[in-house]
Amino acid sequence: MVVAAAAIAALALWWIEGRTVVSTDNAYVGGNIVPVSSLVEGVVIELGADETQRVEAGQTLVRLDDTDHRLRLAAAQAALGEAVRSVRALHANTGQMRATRAGREADLRRVRFELAAAEAAVERARSDLERREALAAQNFVSPESVQTARTALQATVAQRDAARAAVSQADTAISAASEQLRAASGLIDRLPIEGHPRVLEAAARVREAHLAVVRNEIAAPVSGYVARRQVQIGQRITPSTPLMTVIPADQLWVDANFKESQLRHVRIGQPVHLQSDLHGSSVVFRGRVAGMSMGTGGAFALLPAQNATGNWIKVLQRVPVRVTLDPAELAAHPLRIGLSMRASIDTSERAGDVLARLPPETPAMRAESRRSVTAEADAMIARIIGEHLDAARP
Repeated sequence: MVVAAAAIAALALWWIEGRTVVSTDNAYVGGNIVPVSSLVEGVVIELGADETQRVEAGQTLVRLDDTDHRLRLAAAQAALGEAVRSVRALHANTGQMRATRAGREADLRRVRFELAAAEAAVERARSDLERREALAAQNFVSPESVQTARTALQATVAQRDAARAAVSQADTAISAASEQLRAASGLIDRLPIEGHPRVLEAAARVREAHLAVVRNEIAAPVSGYVARRQVQIGQRITPSTPLMTVIPADQLWVDANFKESQLRHVRIGQPVHLQSDLHGSSVVFRGRVAGMSMGTGGAFALLPAQNATGNWIKVLQRVPVRVTLDPAELAAHPLRIGLSMRASIDTSERAGDVLARLPPETPAMRAESRRSVTAEADAMIARIIGEHLDAARP
């Protein structure tokens, strides 16, 4: 009777709770393993953190010798100053050429006035010659008077021709000055000095050199614990050299590999009870189903199974189910990546989705910058431009 009662009680418990719960011990703790590497080449002179130590986002992990990069930054700053002065000279030359053209236009107006005066003198001399020739025909004036008038006409004609040549020369000078002004204006194209392509290119070189100097201090992209440190003091590293990894202890989850026959009623948002071998059965983590993988573990394996063979044997597949953990419980009972877990999903509430319907509204993870490198470079460039503009002014 005791055995029968126990069997009936177990059956009732299974009917009430057990038939809606699926469990597996093929579950492991997962998390973000953030690699740390350098973006520049250099020699390591300082290590800011070691294995198992906690670091905050933005904290310096590795420091490189920045002597070469600072020399390149100084050269880039000098090139920027030279570019500012050269563009300033272009602006000054353009103004001078504009003044030169204005002077040529004034000369043209003057020689045109002189030409008009010379043409009037020619008309007067011609009229005087004609009048004297008429009087000489009647013997009222001497032949010497006619010759004098003819000589005066020839002189005024010569002056008129010289005035015409001066007008033509002034026109040519204006055309040359206008062409030079047009070419000089094309070099500046009505742009301010700080917006000229030469200055912008030099400023970009300064930003690049400044960024290289800043990148000699390799900072932690996220807060967490250092693991797999491979870098050593004195080591020369390249941008492809792995240095260490940072693992955020508050961003862990569990990947539970359930049999495909257990996933019929699993939905997103269902509660999950988890136990770890590290903390024992006395500590229960309460998580939630975040989603299911779009393929079985075998489909994503390095060597997927080739089922289209003559000796095929059916193998029950497992699908990874992502389970989120409560940050407060993680803080109270820390876990490690790779620890084994036992997961039990309560599938009694089946109104949720099998697959996510909407994309996430916020990034899953974001690296934090220690300081605004762009703002520092812009301030440096503005200071250099201002100094050289002030130095170029009389």
